[in-house]
Amino acid sequence: MPTAKLHITLPERVWVHELSTANPEVDFRVLAALPAEETGVGLLEISGPELPRVVGEMERHDDIVRLDLQQASEDAALIEFETTAPLLLFTVQESGMPLELPFTIRDGQATVEVTASRDRLSSFTTQLDAFGMSFDVEYVREMVDSESLLTDRQRELLSAAVERGYYDTPRECSLTELAEEAGVAKSTASETLHRVEEKIIKQYVEG
Repeated sequence: MPTAKLHITLPERVWVHELSTANPEVDFRVLAALPAEETGVGLLEISGPELPRVVGEMERHDDIVRLDLQQASEDAALIEFETTAPLLLFTVQESGMPLELPFTIRDGQATVEVTASRDRLSSFTTQLDAFGMSFDVEYVREMVDSESLLTDRQRELLSAAVERGYYDTPRECSLTELAEEAGVAKSTASETLHRVEEKIIKQYVEG
């Protein structure tokens, strides 16, 4: 199942785009989000300079129907809020894909990671387009089942090699010592580790 990292440009008419572009040094970190009937409720951590002014601008915005300041310090504030324009929530709701939290919005752009089937990812990007949100894809990576990548014996020898310091610099354990501990011939240990390294390196490069 693929994992994708996207940088999503939010529509200019949305409150968080207006606030974050007007205050490009401020991070809006969404910790929790829940869609309601016609609104969205969220928990937001704001960090950066001039927070009292930024919080005041947020509270006065037409898209914000409720704002409760939970905690505040000189450079961070925790806010529970309700908005009539939770566009990212609407996109994941329509595509049937869970939104991975937290994610950060800065200078009009949300950076999110999503893990889903290719069909759901395709549906998600279609919904982004439908709601007027452009995006750039930083990467799409296929999650690998480590259980199927290596055999039990290969995983055991690899774990022993890591634990004994065979891969440390400088090495804390020689191949001979590792083979003796594993109860195999030195040539068997060498061939097994070579096959493990080949699989892992090829998977990394292909990924």
